[in-house]
Amino acid sequence: MGKMDEMNKMWRAEFAYLHWYDEFWFKDFGYSKVECSLAHPLIAVATEGWGTRMLSPVGENRMAVYLVTGAAGFIGSWLTEALVERGDTVRALDNFSTGKRENLAPWRDKIEMLEVDLRDEQAVAKACEGVEIIFHEGAIPSVPLSVKDPRTSHTANIDGTFNLLEGARHAKVKRVVYAASSSAYGNKNPLPQRESMLPGPLSPYAVQKLVGELYLHSYWKMYGLETVALRYFNIFGPRQAPDSPYSGVMAKFASMMLAGEQPTIHGDGEQSRDFTYIENVVQANLKAAAAPADKVAGRMFNCACGEPKTLNETYRQLAKLTGYKNPPQYGPPREGDIKHSYADISAAREALGYEPNVDFLEGLRRTVAWYREQHVAGSRSTAVARA
Repeated sequence: MGKMDEMNKMWRAEFAYLHWYDEFWFKDFGYSKVECSLAHPLIAVATEGWGTRMLSPVGENRMAVYLVTGAAGFIGSWLTEALVERGDTVRALDNFSTGKRENLAPWRDKIEMLEVDLRDEQAVAKACEGVEIIFHEGAIPSVPLSVKDPRTSHTANIDGTFNLLEGARHAKVKRVVYAASSSAYGNKNPLPQRESMLPGPLSPYAVQKLVGELYLHSYWKMYGLETVALRYFNIFGPRQAPDSPYSGVMAKFASMMLAGEQPTIHGDGEQSRDFTYIENVVQANLKAAAAPADKVAGRMFNCACGEPKTLNETYRQLAKLTGYKNPPQYGPPREGDIKHSYADISAAREALGYEPNVDFLEGLRRTVAWYREQHVAGSRSTAVARA
């Protein structure tokens, strides 16, 4: 097979998952010609009627500056930690509406901290200056909250993402890695869920995160800004906040069980989720930032473990690990929740080299151990305050 055939095959694969975009939004956008540059095996020039753009590896032979949005949150703080531990230069952005300063405390003197709201267009543009890679974790990541207050989540999740893409475009950022959501699949698709499936978002949050994906793909096609979207499937682990009505089920159940309180399962508990430990997500993000553009730019990948667990099963495992003896109480299903979620991760394995190294049970053990430490520390603080 010649170089031209190889490159055409690569481009067909890159856009195969977007066949439904072609049917709806991009039907008129034909790919007229693909030309290869022989100067470098990872560089191609694509001519598509509106100009040319370059595909190239990220950060060759130079120190990258990374911007992490939502850096004080659950996932953002883990990414910030991983980058700092690698010795990278990190600019951390958060408005601290839900993020916690203590999540970044161990690395505070090693990062540039910006207290900025993603809805502040000028501040976001300034934050993008001099940056090579952006990890966009900042959002209001709650289905129930988006149902209760869709306008607030809309401005944060859609307007905030648009502001970031505009800032990245004008600052000539090389790549944006985006926290997308498995909620985009909805309830219609067969399992496991694959990137090529037509989305069917139910909640405003799911719609908002899908709009972010569309914007990323558009900015890759129109402006040559390399983008990668990772559809997260129910991430859990240490630092996830347990103290909100909209907290993740793992954080809430573990902390309540350790405190001797009875958790509530919404629905019959037979709904399933592809629970994914946080270290797997960090790995996926770092690989998405480093992968050659010809494999990942403009694409979306599932980020999961590839194995579903019901809430009833999850409850039993958590009860065993925490020593909690009581059964759950059951409440009405939450509005906007999907019934089943389970990912095919073969595309991420092939393009990113992603592999979920921490399985469900090991992730639960680490998570419960962390919440137990927090519970013991909180109990000691309360005892000292009362003394």
